[in-house]
Amino acid sequence: MSQVLHTPPPSQATAADDDLTALAARYGLSVSGARPSLRTYVRQLWDRRHFITAFATAKLTAQYSQAKLGQIWQVMTPLLNAAVYYFIFGVLLGTKHGVPDYIPFLVTGVFIWTFTQSSIMAGTRAIAGNLGLVRALHFPRAALPISFCIQQLQQLLFSMAALIVILLCFGIPVSASWLLVIPALALQFVFNTGVSMIMARMGASTPDIAQLMPFVLRTWMYVSGVMWSIDKLTSKDDLPHVVSVLLSTNPAAIYIDLMRFALIDSYHSSQLPAHIWLIATGWALLAGVGGFIYFWKAEETYGRG
Repeated sequence: MSQVLHTPPPSQATAADDDLTALAARYGLSVSGARPSLRTYVRQLWDRRHFITAFATAKLTAQYSQAKLGQIWQVMTPLLNAAVYYFIFGVLLGTKHGVPDYIPFLVTGVFIWTFTQSSIMAGTRAIAGNLGLVRALHFPRAALPISFCIQQLQQLLFSMAALIVILLCFGIPVSASWLLVIPALALQFVFNTGVSMIMARMGASTPDIAQLMPFVLRTWMYVSGVMWSIDKLTSKDDLPHVVSVLLSTNPAAIYIDLMRFALIDSYHSSQLPAHIWLIATGWALLAGVGGFIYFWKAEETYGRG
């Protein structure tokens, strides 16, 4: 014996939906968790700026709370990485030959690359790793990847004290060009935040991306001139022009080059890609604005399911 399910005709269903929509509008009701307009979203983030910075500071303080050396690891980790890279690439592979002030060159590259790497990795897990917070509280979800990038910026600034000591120990004089660190870091922060928001949306829907990212970032590091000179490689005649352009316009390499140019007096403008500040600004705007809009478009989906 079969049962027949009677459904209202499409015209009746549409009319019922219209009636509900009109009723909701009449009493000022809106969809729970609906995505706000872009302007409203930006205003909500600004209103929560104190929460974003406080959350970043709290995460940074708690990061090494269980370690006996505590916050010293903020400096020790990139320094130990630099020591390993120096032995493998500088000594065994000989990449230090022909590169003046190789140790300041290498340490600067490691510190600046770590900022990008850590920001992107933290952004990848920003939503998926904080579902309890996302589901319990109502706030603009972009606050999470932004706060994680602020946390990594705070860690870099803390580590910069060690970098300055190293530069001075190797005879790098203090100069007016050190002021260029401020705009260079500002552009890199905007770029990192934009990429982090892209990865946060992707990681929220596909958590397995967090397992893949270390391999992607390691490959990116090897082509970003952290341990070797891109200028020295691209000056070879046998290198295809396309490869030379890709290496020179690599955003990670661009921000590393800007910091080396600002801090190391032997690193001259002739070693930088043409129009480097314009390229750095372009990457920052492309990633920052594009990443923000891409993340905002999925605002109502975070924490669902």
